Amino acid sequence: MLSLLSTATALAVTSAASAGAAAPIRWDELGVSPIALDLGFFALKWYSLAYLAGIVLGYWHLSKMIRQPGAPMAQRHADDLFFYATLGIILGGRLGYATFYAPELFAHPQNLLKLWEGGMSFHGGLIGTVVAMAWVAWRGGLNFIRVCDYIAVCTPFGLLFGRLANFMNGELWGRQAEPDVPWAMVFPGGGPIARHPSQLYEAALEGLVLMLLLLFLFWKTKARWRPGLLVGVFGFGYGLARFIVEYFREPDAQLLDFALRTGLSMGQWLTVPMMAIGLAFLATALARKPLSATGTAPA
Repeated sequence: MLSLLSTATALAVTSAASAGAAAPIRWDELGVSPIALDLGFFALKWYSLAYLAGIVLGYWHLSKMIRQPGAPMAQRHADDLFFYATLGIILGGRLGYATFYAPELFAHPQNLLKLWEGGMSFHGGLIGTVVAMAWVAWRGGLNFIRVCDYIAVCTPFGLLFGRLANFMNGELWGRQAEPDVPWAMVFPGGGPIARHPSQLYEAALEGLVLMLLLLFLFWKTKARWRPGLLVGVFGFGYGLARFIVEYFREPDAQLLDFALRTGLSMGQWLTVPMMAIGLAFLATALARKPLSATGTAPA
């Protein structure tokens, strides 16, 4: 993943250097590729590495978080979450993509298994993860909201790597950019039009900014003592970031007519309930008294 981040950094330098240039940046001239490692008989893609890195880093950080006083779970619960949340991300992400973006996949169920062809939905993966958390919390007698708080802090790791992988794949590019946008880019499959690299916008807002905010709130404030606050910040923060970036992202081809008819893309419509739920969690968390240092409600 360091190579992936280095490529993104190189892009920023290239964009700055091209500020005065008339020709847009060409994605295929940046030396990037969807393949991270090609052994001939086996090709490892950045997208696979992104999922792996996000899950492993999230698990590592969760294990570090629960060693702090008042944690809502033990290490054995974190181990269970690692397993079930991984299933939820993969299954939920694929089924969510088919439901929200490509219903025709249900007509050929065998195609649902072709994960290597791409097509994952964040909102579907989120639903799958919530189901996994609910199962682990119920089975272990844990406080579900506090479990969600801790997982919310770890989620932006995967979002950051996933969006960078979208860029490495040259997919999910943005809408046509204005002529004065120096970092506008021509993507394969996007025609000769210079477009916004919206994958990098999403990596910055949904990934890096949200990650830094949640890490600060957990480690430098008493936010974790207010059940629902961290998950509320995540829900509203992600929803707002995605809603904004969707104005720069080209809608999926099969949903272009939907976006034109409704005035908003499918991604934006899906973020509206997320923002509403996030605000509800924030309001409830701030209205209640914080927990004690042992993780219990004050008498």
